[in-house]
Amino acid sequence: MRLLRVRAGVVALVGLALLTGACSSDDDSGSEAKTLVIGSAPFAESVILANMYAKALETKGYTVQLKSGLGQREIYLPALEKGGRDNGIDLVPEYVGTMLEFVNKNAGEASGDLDKTVSKLRERLEPLGISVLTPSPAADQNAFAVTRATADRLKLTKLSDVAPVAGEMTLGAGAECPTRPFCQPGLEKTYGLKFKGFRPLDSCGPRTVEALANDDVQIGLVCSSQGAVAARNLVVLEDDKKLQTVDNIVPAIRKEVAGGEVTEVLNRISSELNTPDLTLLNKRVEIDKEDPAVVAESWLGDHGLLTKS
Repeated sequence: MRLLRVRAGVVALVGLALLTGACSSDDDSGSEAKTLVIGSAPFAESVILANMYAKALETKGYTVQLKSGLGQREIYLPALEKGGRDNGIDLVPEYVGTMLEFVNKNAGEASGDLDKTVSKLRERLEPLGISVLTPSPAADQNAFAVTRATADRLKLTKLSDVAPVAGEMTLGAGAECPTRPFCQPGLEKTYGLKFKGFRPLDSCGPRTVEALANDDVQIGLVCSSQGAVAARNLVVLEDDKKLQTVDNIVPAIRKEVAGGEVTEVLNRISSELNTPDLTLLNKRVEIDKEDPAVVAESWLGDHGLLTKS
């Protein structure tokens, strides 16, 4: 299940986003109903997504205030409950499974079934005056990756393919992996993977990526959309038996501002975005150090999402 991680370089980019991201439209004609406050968590992907939402809505004539890097859910979800008119926020990019387990206090309701997980999430959010829109195909969840050379040599595209060769491979991940049900025990139970060994490294971090590149481990825990996956040409293996809970990206929004054009714009962004695109966008910000606002706007332009009303 996806955690709110602060990846390498994020502190610097959030500082940049805070300096450049409090973007409100210069159009004075917008009524209160056309004003939105958009928040983000303090890591690259969330900042990119918030900028996408903001710029696309500004193009449609909305006045937008962008509050980047607000902190973890303990901070930004209460702000979402308050709403932008009460010094909170109206909208934030979220992750289906992880948000559900946060609001239900880890009741174990998230699963590999996207529709059921979204339905349960909406049910949990209803009393808070919040809902989620249509989830994107793009997801950022725990995943297991190999190098392109390993994938080609062993003909690996999905986790089920690993079973016959797991005895030749060392698994690399955070030190907690041998006890976490979605990590080594889950791989053993769900896929029958018995590895040659385990090497404690990090979760979705640079040590695991480096160990994969050096062949110190042959399979490692990554986040499916982290920039290093694209930078190092790693192959994320399909979780074909759905060990991991779904963590598709979804706009979480105050019900009082949802509907009509706002929902249409945000759902269009979600439908156009996919995990490979998201991985490359993260690489541009996390690895190549580009401005997340510029990266977001370029993606919107490439997908015809900057057409004015």
